[in-house]
Amino acid sequence: MTTPATALVLGGGGISGIAWEIGLIVGLAEHGIDLTAADTFVGTSAGSVVSTLVACGETLPDLYDSQLADPSGEEVVKMDTGIILRFALAYLTPGSAPRKLRRIGRLALRARTGDETERVEVIRSMMGDRVWPDRRLLITAVDAGSGETQVFDNGSGVDLVRAVAASCAVPLIWPPVAVNGRRYVDGGMRSPVNADLARGASHIVAIAPIVASYNRATRVDTQLRSLGPDVAWTIVKPDPEASRALGKNLLDPRHRASSVRAGREQAARVAEQVRAAWPAPPGAIGR
Repeated sequence: MTTPATALVLGGGGISGIAWEIGLIVGLAEHGIDLTAADTFVGTSAGSVVSTLVACGETLPDLYDSQLADPSGEEVVKMDTGIILRFALAYLTPGSAPRKLRRIGRLALRARTGDETERVEVIRSMMGDRVWPDRRLLITAVDAGSGETQVFDNGSGVDLVRAVAASCAVPLIWPPVAVNGRRYVDGGMRSPVNADLARGASHIVAIAPIVASYNRATRVDTQLRSLGPDVAWTIVKPDPEASRALGKNLLDPRHRASSVRAGREQAARVAEQVRAAWPAPPGAIGR
């Protein structure tokens, strides 16, 4: 298989993160930077939704318009302080990375967080009944039992929507998702972006609604630097204006419309930064 030249890496960030990522991709396309032409897509949690929709060929206008839907009647979920503290304790207690993730997995498996089948159908209603595209799409999750990272692709033999649901299964918020007899939780538990999975690409754009990490090794900048000096890359995170639009609760659908608009507006402010890391399209003159 030919080594992929370009990779678009999309990190986790809840409902607001989905919208902001879409708005940013739309806005960058309006400035002549087509991230949808990437050879590889890496999606984690919210980013797994967006990367799947883009890799499967959903048009940018349709993606943008979908984020402007009236949120009335949608569930507002909040990650409260108690949940955050339980995550922090699991991460900060000494042990290897898989051991820490096993602690998170045990919390998820014991929690009463609703019906798994219903949750998968929520994801299916959000994305449609998608099948794996021919393009290289990597979806991250964490095995709740072993703490090991799982990367699903079109050779994994799993339902794409179920793989995305697993990647979005935030522990203590939503139930772990079963795939081939194992139960999985949010890929963002390993890293908020998992940018190191883009290894082999020469040009990488990482879009990261969340960049904070409990472990320096799993920070997006650390991961990208580990790929070597010859790789061109950049990280786009919400600037102050976008952060205000995303809101403090990234799981609140009422912030969706403001987030997609903020992403589109931020694209103008980061276009040159992204252009410097992304190859010009064939036939382009200058940069």
